[in-house]
Amino acid sequence: MREYIFSLEIPVRDYELDSEGIVNNANYLHYLEHTRHAFIKNRGYSFGKMSADGIVPVVNRIEIDYKRPLRSGDVMVSRLWVEHQGVRYLFHQDIYNKVNSQLVVSAVVSIVTLVGGQLSRSDELWQKLGMDDGQ
Repeated sequence: MREYIFSLEIPVRDYELDSEGIVNNANYLHYLEHTRHAFIKNRGYSFGKMSADGIVPVVNRIEIDYKRPLRSGDVMVSRLWVEHQGVRYLFHQDIYNKVNSQLVVSAVVSIVTLVGGQLSRSDELWQKLGMDDGQ
């Protein structure tokens, strides 16, 4: 496992809870996506700029393991590291409970990019994110 290169704190909102009083599992997909967007913005890029550059990122697979629930009032720390494998960007994302540092969710999100409507390695995106071969 590599070191995390980005972290984001996210509070649990009551409307994200299910009838059991825990965060509904579908909301974790939103947390993971929010973290990826914040990471890209932190790197000085944005989805608007990607679109203007003709780069369209598409989620093509998500693997997610639910470990522990989050509840009302909890704050999570969402962390990630990323690797570029051929045409895929693999976002390795983990969410921890801020108070006790327990792992809540572990996920790998695979993203492919379309450039000019065609599947692409999109090395230019890797460069625009300021990534090098060591990350």
